[in-house]
Order: sequence, then structure tokens, then C-alpha cells
Amino acid sequence: METIYLIFIIFLGGAILTWMAGKLGNLVQDLVFLASLLVPAFLFFTRITTGDSVSFQMSGVDMVWQINAFGWLFSLIVLGLGVVAGFYVVGSRKGKERKGIFYFNFILSIMAMLGILFSRDFVSFFIFWEIMTWSSYIMVVFNGNDIQRIGIKYFVFSAIGAYAMLMAIVIIHSITGSFNIDFFIEVFPAMTFQMQMLLPILLLIGFGVKAAIMPIHVWAPGAYSNAPMGYTAVFSGALSKMGIYGMAIVLATMISHIPQGFFFREILAWLGGITAVMGTLWAVFQDDAKKLLAYSSIAQLGYIIVGVAIGTPLAMMAGLFLAVMHALFKGTLFMVVGAIERQTGTTNFTEVTGLIRKMPWTFVAALFSIIALAGIPPLGGFIAKWMLYESLIQSNHYLLVIVIFFSSTAAFLYCYKFLFGFFLGQEEKEWAHVKEAPAMMVVPMMILAVATFVFGAFPGLILNPIDAGMQTLGYQSTQGHLWEMSVIFNQWGDQVAMTPIIYSIIGIFLFFLVFLTIKGFKTTKYVTTKDISSSGEIPKEHENLTFSIGFMQPFYRAVEPVMKRQVDKYYTAFGNGMEALFDFTRRVYTGNGQTYALYVILFVVIMLMFKDSIFG
Repeated sequence: METIYLIFIIFLGGAILTWMAGKLGNLVQDLVFLASLLVPAFLFFTRITTGDSVSFQMSGVDMVWQINAFGWLFSLIVLGLGVVAGFYVVGSRKGKERKGIFYFNFILSIMAMLGILFSRDFVSFFIFWEIMTWSSYIMVVFNGNDIQRIGIKYFVFSAIGAYAMLMAIVIIHSITGSFNIDFFIEVFPAMTFQMQMLLPILLLIGFGVKAAIMPIHVWAPGAYSNAPMGYTAVFSGALSKMGIYGMAIVLATMISHIPQGFFFREILAWLGGITAVMGTLWAVFQDDAKKLLAYSSIAQLGYIIVGVAIGTPLAMMAGLFLAVMHALFKGTLFMVVGAIERQTGTTNFTEVTGLIRKMPWTFVAALFSIIALAGIPPLGGFIAKWMLYESLIQSNHYLLVIVIFFSSTAAFLYCYKFLFGFFLGQEEKEWAHVKEAPAMMVVPMMILAVATFVFGAFPGLILNPIDAGMQTLGYQSTQGHLWEMSVIFNQWGDQVAMTPIIYSIIGIFLFFLVFLTIKGFKTTKYVTTKDISSSGEIPKEHENLTFSIGFMQPFYRAVEPVMKRQVDKYYTAFGNGMEALFDFTRRVYTGNGQTYALYVILFVVIMLMFKDSIFG
């Protein structure tokens, strides 16, 4: 269909025009940027249906672009979050420099992710994957902070994933003679045992890098926290899901066909569980909100990987539902932090607090998202986590249930730390000037926050597209009886009713909202930070113990032995060793002609000495 071509032409042309439109004024540039996101999204959701495809040849390679139900599910994340975040970045970038390059790479990232979902041949898939990687890399180093460490680390791990994927593509073409993904999936069961083992591993490495699964996750904390917050909402919420998208396809269409698929799934599920636990522990340790959310994103991706790896119908549905919810609540939280950074100039809990009255709408958005992240009803995070726990119990993964439950419980610590650190602490006089963020930033946050409630109360809105997408992967249709898959769906499923528990939670929330609002009209009493809490610790005279700093000290001591083992140290040591080796090798090239002549003579002598063993 011509509409598919038109969507990508508008994306690419819009990116270029947005870059150039800066010369015509900020307003024109902002309008062109938003149009470049809104028009393709409108065309996609109104003119494109599952099964629509186009095909063409490029350099003798057959290229096929087609959207199926599984790709359409992820397009909801990419385009939905991309458009909402687009309005947010217009507000967040107001008055900032280099908007052209920012908008350009933002649009390219959305275009590339949609291209990945359309691609039904490996050449298109890899091209769009690289566009996504390069555009996101430019955004990671956009602020110019610690480029040598963060930027290079992201680039190196992205290259590792890309080369693993490229190696798999080359092998697939050499065996099948085709780059067509559907044809490869069809002939995969007939391949040799060695290829059935090698190809999934190579592809999972490529997808696992983007999904930030341990131990190839070390790029994510720096990349997520260093990129501009308007982009990080898409980076964490949507771009990471491209790894989940690829992993789900590999697990459902390839690993399910090999006898050793069970071990693949178990190993991947446990890696996901470890990722969830370690990501959560590191998030609790952070005093900077950017890094806290970065590690939290790694942990949440771990939950998703567990569900996708276990692979039962309920587990896969739980993983995919959590993928959608993660895009919503984590996208919102990154926007919240971006708004706080814009209004206060910092994202550190130890520097700013008591913003609930200064930024009330931002607080509400943060509160909804934190509730969803923590898995508390009636928001969507509760539905996803319940399904995940139930699927693990049904599949006899009792130890993994304990691991995931521990991670989810420990997450309450950083959830509380986030809310109290920014909003619920004492009001400091130096932040008396702070005002609410601009409407262009607040409205997108509230849209995403409300969506977490809507999908929690009416999960069928997301479960039905998930069901259709899973059928594309080979799962049986539920024939509309989604609520029969889990005991919770009797109350919370497709035919949800607003049960008394929901009314109770809303009533309690409204009561305390009114109570705190009325109480807030009283004169604020300013006290020193030491009067807040010392959490059982005995503070020394020079120590500044607040909830956000000292509250976790007993927990820190309990988990410190676990945190000492950092895989990043081993990568760093390896990198330093390679750098030393290359530095030594570089000294060989002196630029002196006599030295090179000596090298030639030594080479000839060695060849003569070992000519018999070399040439027989």
C-alpha cells in the first residue's frame, strides 16, 4: 500500500525539514516537528490494518514491509508514547539550543522503531535497527556529559549486539539463500542441531543488549540518565521494547522447535530474575532520580523478560502487558524528573524536596505512576504482576516467584524514596520560587498517568491486542475469553466492573487528598533536616540525615555484600587491558623508514627459518 511508503516519507522528510525549519523561527520548527509525528501516527492508525504490506527490490534483495498483529501491538507503544513525548519535548526544549538536531534524531528514532516492526526481511530489519542505534547514540551524548565513558560504552555494547545479529543474518542467508524472515522461521525446524543452537544465541545477544538484560546491561544506567529526559521517556519506554519484541519472536518461533528450548528458557528467565533483583537494589542506592529510574527500568525489563522467557500463554500475556504498562508509567516518571530538573535545575533528592505544593500536577502524575510501578490496585501494574506471579506458580517456578516477589517488594523502598525525596519532605526556603512546569509538559504526563488507571480498570483494552499478537507467534486464540486465563480476571478482566475495592482505594485517596489540602493551609513550620528522622541511626555532628539519605542505611548494610560484585568492573578491566595492548602495538608504527626495513628483514628471516613447517 502506498500509505506505508507515505508514512516513512513523512517521517524522513519531516526530520530533515524540522532540522532546517529552525531558520524560520522556533514556532515553525515546533509545529513541523509535531506534524512529523502526528501525521504518520494518524495515517497508521486510520489507514493501516494488520496484513498490509509492500515489497520492492534494492540491489537485488527482496524487501518486504508488512505489519502483523504482534508488530501492531508494539506500534501502540512506539507511536502512542512517541506522540505524547513529542508534545512534552516541545515544552521541555523551549529556550534551549540545538533543537534542530534534537528533533531530527527524535523523529528518526520513532521512524526506525516503526520500521523494525514493519520489516519482514533481515536487510530492512538491520538497516532500521542501526538507524535506531545511531540516533539514540547521538541523544545519549547530546548533553556532552561524560561522553568518553557513557557514550563509548553505549556504542561498544550496541556494536556487540549489532555484529552478533549481523553474523546470524549472514549465516541464515548462506543456508536459506533468502533474507525473508517468514521463510527462515518456516525452515528453521529442518536446520542442523548446531545451527538451531547458534542462531538463537546470536539473535538473543543482539536483542538482549537493547533489553538491558544482565550481564550486558551496563550501558543502560549511564545512557538512560545522561540522555535528555524528554527523549529518555521514549528511550526507556519504547526503544528498549524493541529488544523484547525480538526476544519474544525468537523464543516463540525458534526455541520452541528445538528439544533444548527448555534450557534456553530457564537460563533466560533466571537472567531476567537476576536483572530484576540487581536493578532494584541499585535503584534503592541512588540519590539522583535519573539514575534511580535508570536502574528501575533495568529491573522492570527483567520482569518482562521473565514472562516472555517462561513462555506459557499466561506468562507471555503478563510479560507483554507489563511491557505496555512499563512504557506508560516509566515514560511518565522520566517526564516528571525532566519537569523537576527544568524548574529547579537539579534531580538530586538531597538538594530539592517539598515540591508537592509547588508542582501539584507533577506530583499527581508521579503518584499514579509510582502506584502502577509498585503493582498496587487498581492501576495496570497490579494486573501485570499478578498475572506474572500466577504464571510462575502454574509453571512450577516457585524459586523464581520468590526472586521476583523480593524484587517487587524491595521496589517499594525506591518508590517511597522518589515520592518523599521530591515531594513529601519539608519545604525549603531556597525553593520557594519554584512553580509548576509548563502545560506542554504537564498535560502529556497526566495523559500517560491516567492511562495507567484506565488500563488497570479495563485491561481488556490492551489484552485483546496482546491476544491477537500472540496468535501471530503461534499461540492459540482465547476466543475472547481472556478473563478465563487467570483467577484475577473474574474481577479485573475484559468485562471489568468497578468493584468495592476500587471504590475503597479511591475513597481513601480522596480523603487524604482533602485532609492534606486543608491541613496545608496552616502556617508551614520550617525545621532542620536533622529533625525529620535519623531512622535509628546515631548521627554525628557533620552528618545530614534525611529520609532520602539516611532512611535506607540498615537496608544498605544488609545487601552490601551482594552489591560488591559488579560486572562493570570486569568490563572496565578488560577495556583497560585492551587499551594497554593497543597502546603497545601502536608504538610499532614509528614512522621511521629504517625501522620498517628492519621489520621486513625480520619477517623474511622468520619465513625462511620455518618455511618447511609452513609450506611443507
